[in-house]
Amino acid sequence: MTTDDKTKDAAPEASRDFIREIVAADLAARRAKTVVTRFPPEPNGYLHIGHAKSICLNFGIAEEFGGRCHLRFDDTNPAKEEQEYIDAIERDVRWLGFDWGQHLYFASDYFDKLYGWAVELIKKDLAYVDDQSPEEMRLNRGTLTEPGKHSPYRSRRAEENLALFAAMKDGEFPAGKCVLRAKIDMASGNINLRDPVLYRIVDAAHPRTGTAWKIYPSYDFAHGQSDAIEGITHSICTLEFEDHRPLYDWFIANLSVPSKPHQYEFARLNLTHTLLSKRVLTGLVRGGHVSGWDDPRMPTIAGYRRRGVPPEAIRDFVKRIGVAKANSQVDVGMLEFSIRETLNKTAWRRMAVLKPLKVTIENYPEGEGEEIEAVNHPDDAAAGSRKIKFTRELYIERDDFMEVPEKKFFRMAVGREVRLRYAYFITCREMVKNAAGEVIELRCTYDPASKGGNSPDGRKVKATIHWVSGAHAIPAEVRLYNPLFLDPTPSADPDTFASQINPQSLEVSHDARLEPSLADAKVEVPVQFERLGYFCLDRDSAPGKPVFNRTIGLRDTWAKDQAKDQAKDRAAG
Repeated sequence: MTTDDKTKDAAPEASRDFIREIVAADLAARRAKTVVTRFPPEPNGYLHIGHAKSICLNFGIAEEFGGRCHLRFDDTNPAKEEQEYIDAIERDVRWLGFDWGQHLYFASDYFDKLYGWAVELIKKDLAYVDDQSPEEMRLNRGTLTEPGKHSPYRSRRAEENLALFAAMKDGEFPAGKCVLRAKIDMASGNINLRDPVLYRIVDAAHPRTGTAWKIYPSYDFAHGQSDAIEGITHSICTLEFEDHRPLYDWFIANLSVPSKPHQYEFARLNLTHTLLSKRVLTGLVRGGHVSGWDDPRMPTIAGYRRRGVPPEAIRDFVKRIGVAKANSQVDVGMLEFSIRETLNKTAWRRMAVLKPLKVTIENYPEGEGEEIEAVNHPDDAAAGSRKIKFTRELYIERDDFMEVPEKKFFRMAVGREVRLRYAYFITCREMVKNAAGEVIELRCTYDPASKGGNSPDGRKVKATIHWVSGAHAIPAEVRLYNPLFLDPTPSADPDTFASQINPQSLEVSHDARLEPSLADAKVEVPVQFERLGYFCLDRDSAPGKPVFNRTIGLRDTWAKDQAKDQAKDRAAG
């Protein structure tokens, strides 16, 4: 076996899962010469983190085994599909790091062939036009414990069905008047085999075919046949399609398709504090609960991107959770871990103050300043350094001062010395309050011998805090994002999901101050605000008015704060 053959026949052992084992076995047994997978989204919304798992699996397998992965839009429901979604899906797949090359397809490319196959089923007496209303069809379908009832139109002759189906195609009937159904088994224990709908009349323009078609194939009918047309060797779906596999196989067995693909199922992604139902996500957008599909609180790929999550972090997360046969729930902390791990290695460091408190260093010369050297990344010497301005008036984080310090609070307080990051030791001598009794300024002194934040005589301080120059800092808006749902397992019920939204899922600091180098920040390129977390410039920014989104905190402080609040409530209750 050549080196190339080995590459094609086996994925790296570290990434093996049951799907990859199946692919490797098929190649070894020559049941497949070249691996061909596909990612088949419906263009009726934006992709979410669950889709990212499928994208990484399908494109990853194709790459690992020397095959190819198609991007195919299953665009069979024009009433819900838009060009915006098609464009967004292509953009998201590319952003994740995958490319389909010349293999971009649409189910609508195959509408003529699918129609011909439907005619083939009618001629074989395996399909019929049903005039029952949708409600009658539901009632006659049966239940999980009771068989369905035959439609009164099931015995129509093939010639009549052909004429009616052609009339449906020509737009002679209104939407809902009739459908084309497969004739399989109304008593089957698998409800999907109880004469499923193959075609329905839809009165809507299609994003690609316009008004050329009046009838559209069902997802189940178009899906497997599209796989067969494209020569897909491994049709990989999530577990909710497991009960659809017999139907998938029935179509393949009863039609003159050019190949015989096989469907395999894996567990879909379920995340705590997250809902991935497209119906819920659509409801969040249309109900105005979020600003759009790319709102950074949304679990969409576009939302993560706008929030500053790098694609490498999502790919790492998918690799960590693996591919399983049984559904389970993944703690969102695993995703956050991958995000922090990635950003810690790549994000340059900067200083920013979200809730500024003025500091005046009384023994520093008025009207003067100096440049302080600060590294761009502590673990990457090649990243170099930048200069930051140090002046008599500074801003520190309001939370870094406490008028009456608690036992384990080691930061700024009157009479206490702390280190300013990269700069000097300073000691707070006095605090200034306004008429409302709020602290508005700290008056301090500095030790000129401690330049660079180094102790001149070996004395130690217990805290190092960040700061920005009052004269040079850039005003900014900073948006802090928390989980959209408080409940770890929120309900997807369309009548109740909105009531579960975390009222503090978005907090905004309108008076933040940033070090001047952040004037050169790029949209969606993350940086670390030292001691605060990872942030990125948002596209809402305007010249002189930057807006930053918090990607993620340095630690999972939100969950800890929630636990503290709940403990206080219990104690008070």
